[in-house]
Amino acid sequence: MMLRKSVTESFGAAIHGLGASQLTDGVIRRSKRMILDNLGVGLLGSRTDVFKKALNYSQSFQSEEKSSVWGKSDVTLPPHFAAFVNGVAVHAMDFDDTWYLATHPSGAVLPALLALAEVKPKRPSGLDLLVAFNVGIEVQGRLMRFSREAFDIPKRFHPPSVVGVMGSAAASAKLLGLSLQQCTHALAIAACSAGAPLANAATQTKPLHMGYAAQRGLEAARLAQMGLEGNPAILDVAHGFGVYYEDYSPSAMVPPGVSGSGWILEEQDVAFKRMPAHLGMHWVVDAVVAARANLERTTGQHFDVGRIRRIILRVPPSKYINCPFPNTEHQARHSFQFNACSALLDAGVSVSSFSEAQMERPLLKELLGKLEVEIPRDNQASFDKMYSEVVIETHQGETFSARCDTFYGHWRKPLSQEDLAEKFMANASTVLSSEGAEGVMDTIRNMEMERQCTSLHSYMRMTSDKHDQQCRSRVFQSG
Repeated sequence: MMLRKSVTESFGAAIHGLGASQLTDGVIRRSKRMILDNLGVGLLGSRTDVFKKALNYSQSFQSEEKSSVWGKSDVTLPPHFAAFVNGVAVHAMDFDDTWYLATHPSGAVLPALLALAEVKPKRPSGLDLLVAFNVGIEVQGRLMRFSREAFDIPKRFHPPSVVGVMGSAAASAKLLGLSLQQCTHALAIAACSAGAPLANAATQTKPLHMGYAAQRGLEAARLAQMGLEGNPAILDVAHGFGVYYEDYSPSAMVPPGVSGSGWILEEQDVAFKRMPAHLGMHWVVDAVVAARANLERTTGQHFDVGRIRRIILRVPPSKYINCPFPNTEHQARHSFQFNACSALLDAGVSVSSFSEAQMERPLLKELLGKLEVEIPRDNQASFDKMYSEVVIETHQGETFSARCDTFYGHWRKPLSQEDLAEKFMANASTVLSSEGAEGVMDTIRNMEMERQCTSLHSYMRMTSDKHDQQCRSRVFQSG
């Protein structure tokens, strides 16, 4: 009689066995959109203070293996540190994609794969990258469905630090071509690095969650490749991966394409952000912009802060994104109040909204003092079910309101390919030359046809930065 596989073994078998033939057109299309968006926000994030600190730390480590640092023409790091700093860059501004159940799926996987691809003796193809990337995304989605808690806005830990490190390990194991047993051990090894308390949200430490997930998942796969073993039932037991969820209920993984099973990414799209802030802020901003437009249209006058008597904001319960008077950009990215008032003052929120100069505006602080938050009982703390409602009351006795149930960019209302490409170019062009940015777009557009996915790295090093140009000139002259 054939013995039944454990849950962990079923995941190991799926990671080992999945191949290009199981990819669907829909999964390829959606995953290429995710890769494009992640590279764009990662390039933009490579100019942030938190990225520079992570890079300075990582540059104290050297090895014969060298992987690229995104947006740096002259900097390489050992692959696990390249995965770390590039992962930090992706989440440095909270501008990366968000999935449902709640996590940021791509940032833990893509930096690990691209770092690993550069040091493999045989360079992987674009199709190899797409397979490994989707394995990493799928493993995260399957793990999150073991708990109802994962359907809600998180309360205790940041999900990428838990499921992200497992996705990174799975993707890295796939790209390395590990055996079934090694894939299983990679998951067990990765689990020992999982978990980050949500108390560090709205601080410079939050982006490290993504960096560590990418790094430690890659390390887990390479340790498994060297023969290191972990608990072969890590996903089966409550004192294994189950420690993160009180209602943990695991089940075996049936690979996509087997017995009617499909890819989660095919049935559930991701959300792409139009502004660099926590996902919950996007409902707020769309509602506020609509209410402001209603005010201006009805009164026939431009928006005037002096007319505002009170602002009521109705949002779901969530302590870590309820910050009335933020002092830092990271707090501001997680503040219902700040994003509502910025949108009201400027008719929208952009990358520059979180600069020190914009945050210190007297008119913005005046509006913050007029805002009240209400938590309606029917407003659920779920990215799939929440809403935001804003009511603006004037000194003249007028009331203007608007409600947002689904913002543009949400998985129910996805960004068009044109708008996604425009977001990428806006982000990438702050770092790359036009040739570099367009080269990245073209490479991803034809990813499944690329003989070597590492061609991406060449374009990612084509910076427009004067310092990097000087470095390239010195390298050329010395060579």
